[in-house]
Amino acid sequence: MSALVVYESVYGNTRAIAEAIADGLGGADVTAVHEAPARPEGLDLLVIGGPTHMHGLATNRSRQMGADGVKEDGAGHVEPGATQEPGLRTWLAALPNVEGAKAATFDTRLDRSPWLTGVASRGIAKRLRHRGYEIVDRESFLVEESEGPLAPGEVERAREWGRTLAGLVPQGVAAGGAR
Repeated sequence: MSALVVYESVYGNTRAIAEAIADGLGGADVTAVHEAPARPEGLDLLVIGGPTHMHGLATNRSRQMGADGVKEDGAGHVEPGATQEPGLRTWLAALPNVEGAKAATFDTRLDRSPWLTGVASRGIAKRLRHRGYEIVDRESFLVEESEGPLAPGEVERAREWGRTLAGLVPQGVAAGGAR
């Protein structure tokens, strides 16, 4: 299967989930959004995820605030490139329309009711649908606190979700042109 997992991560939790999903997909490519291709082509599946900030998709400001908060505390980890552009919102807005391309979305969020936390994967899916993508699935992965760590078992659950995604998408039928 030809798949690409694109993620945005501030503290490393979403990166860990993205890597596990890629592993479950059979070794898909994984890239941070600021290094992602502007026109992902020739893929059977595009998987996109990010952290849930302030009830939805992270903004430039929320990523910067998160990174600054860790730097002030002196504790925790900020991902290299966490505040680099483009962020996920900007990257998604610039994606070309690709009718019928398959995509899946995921997020990381606090282990609380979605009504309280919000769910970034919904916003990602909405933006992809506007670009012609067919969303095959979406999922949330849980963190114990806003900076992490991931809740127990989430990495393995992400790997299993990647295996599930691989079974949902026919291989070799990439939208946007033949291979």
